[in-house]
Amino acid sequence: MPATAVSYALGALAFALLAVAWLVSHRRATTRAYRLEIPAAVTALWAALEVARALLQTGRELVALAELARNLAWLWFLWHNIRELRGQSVGGFGPAGLGRALVLLGAAALAAQAAALAHPHGTPPYLAYALFPTLLAIAGLVLVEQLYRNALPQDRWRLKFLCLALGGLFAFDFYLYSEAMLFSAYSPDTWAARGAVNAMLAPLLWVSARRRPRDNWPVVISHRMAFHTIVLLGAGIYLMLMAAAGYYIRIVGGDWGNVLQSVFLFGAGVLLLVVFFSGAARARVRVFLSKHFFRYRYDYREEWLRFTSLLSEGEPGSQVNERSLQAVARLVDSPKAALWARQDDGGPLRRVAHWNWSDLDGQIAAEHPLLAFMERRQWVLDLNDYRLRDDAFEDAAPPDWLAEREEAWLIIPLFWHERLMGFVVLAQSLGKASFNWEMSDLLKTAARQATAHLAQARAAEALTVARQFESFNRASAFVVHDIKNLVAQLSLLLANAAKHKHKPEFQEDMLATIESSVARMNRMLAKLSEAPDAGATDRVELDDLLDEVIRSKHGFSLKPALDKQAAGLGVHGDRERLVRVIGHIVQNAIEATPYTGRVDVKLDRQDDWAIITVRDTGTGMDETFIRERLFRPFASTKGTGMGIGAYESRAYIEELGGDIQVTSQPGQGTCFSIRLPLLPDEESATP
Repeated sequence: MPATAVSYALGALAFALLAVAWLVSHRRATTRAYRLEIPAAVTALWAALEVARALLQTGRELVALAELARNLAWLWFLWHNIRELRGQSVGGFGPAGLGRALVLLGAAALAAQAAALAHPHGTPPYLAYALFPTLLAIAGLVLVEQLYRNALPQDRWRLKFLCLALGGLFAFDFYLYSEAMLFSAYSPDTWAARGAVNAMLAPLLWVSARRRPRDNWPVVISHRMAFHTIVLLGAGIYLMLMAAAGYYIRIVGGDWGNVLQSVFLFGAGVLLLVVFFSGAARARVRVFLSKHFFRYRYDYREEWLRFTSLLSEGEPGSQVNERSLQAVARLVDSPKAALWARQDDGGPLRRVAHWNWSDLDGQIAAEHPLLAFMERRQWVLDLNDYRLRDDAFEDAAPPDWLAEREEAWLIIPLFWHERLMGFVVLAQSLGKASFNWEMSDLLKTAARQATAHLAQARAAEALTVARQFESFNRASAFVVHDIKNLVAQLSLLLANAAKHKHKPEFQEDMLATIESSVARMNRMLAKLSEAPDAGATDRVELDDLLDEVIRSKHGFSLKPALDKQAAGLGVHGDRERLVRVIGHIVQNAIEATPYTGRVDVKLDRQDDWAIITVRDTGTGMDETFIRERLFRPFASTKGTGMGIGAYESRAYIEELGGDIQVTSQPGQGTCFSIRLPLLPDEESATP
């Protein structure tokens, strides 16, 4: 089949599909403006006649008339769309004058075509035959320019692909016919390529038609389908270009041609695979498609299905916090995310989870202005905007540890029952997407869904803890009952001692009873952690307190070392509870460290804070255990432990206005750092 026939067959197919698609989607349309099916159908008919002419070598007269009809149809189409622009003047004369000019121009072109076709020798006079098609092409270019220039800025978004397509169509015709007039001959190659060129313009007309307002399209191209189509099209074009380049290298490479061609093609294939598997490249393609081919950036059905799937399932082994972060981050192609949440005790907001962002950490006070700003405005905050304008968040500047991280991008507040529960920080998008109202609305909606998911998980966790406390209290009732029995037994023994204490049998029975009672009490103590008592608070001297803690551990084979870098430090608290809390941390360090290791206790001062550091060279803990289990009640790695000690330690330290920081590496050891506020009379003292 000749190349000309194939080229025009593509054009006929493309415009026939365009006309059918428009008719199907606009069966009830009444306005004449933007009636795309008429010029599209005429163009398809003209291209089909060109195919017949190429195959049968006849029908030149009919093709010429069809081409004239095609040109006039597109001019009519442009004229009606200009009239749709609310009667704006076009280039100094109105739409009515423009219509009359088109009629006169079409009549002149028709007369010229008839004269050329009636030439007695059958050979067209190129000047007469090509002059008026050239003028029609110029008229089309003028109309395209006027349509775009007179459109309102908000209308240019939907008209730009229409103007590109028709501008390309008339520009190619102008080149074809002006060359014929100049050289008195048509270029066979240019004429053959004309059909394929027209076929390439049909998708642009379809995209422009899709952007028409108030259209009800029964057939919708999804973002995913458009993405895969563009990727396959781009890959095909890339492979064709690489094949052409490889062929050129083979021709000019001489003796090395085949070798260089093989190396080049292999490298081109590797580069294509790298781009295919690049998350940033995929994100950029999606942003390009959303910006230039769709009315809205997101395919909301697809995005919501994916968001719900990630929220409910996520990656294998992920927790609810990580799943929520991943689901929100994937909406905007962000590779990292971190979550800050309020604590039950009303303390500062701490990072409670992260997704691929372990090095972003910090805490923000509950009374920080940024939290009040988010609770008042309920905005998604763009840190890029804040870096350009210091007043972007009014007077609520983010903390330095967050604002100075260039990769930090968006702060998404999380609300539960109209109260700020926490916030999510997202890293910069892989596709370099710009933040706008559509992204803001999507993220706020997703954040509310994720917050409900997190709140439900937190409620389930609180219910689990409450049930554990219920079991603990029930066990305490049994212990109290056993203690009462022991007291009764020992009271009876004491009452009989005055009478029978000199009898050897009584002495043996007494020793056996005491031994049994001690064993029973030890078993109870092994099952029940010491309950916290609410003692009176007073000034506590930390050097004396640490001396007492160290003395109480002298019975262990590994004796902790005490280093006092500051003296005379006093804090407000209950001495007995502080001894128990710090003693628990020191004892845990001793139990986790082999007798050949070290446990160091250090007392120091930092500004208005007393710092107690307990460092060991023991087994250590991983980040997951520290984050998820260390300070939770009933979580213990010791078979006989109740998991209450660490929970009570942090709760009491925070009750005194301090905090506990833990750093650890498995196999290297652990460091507990306790910060306690000094008493007012100590704040100005010099250590």
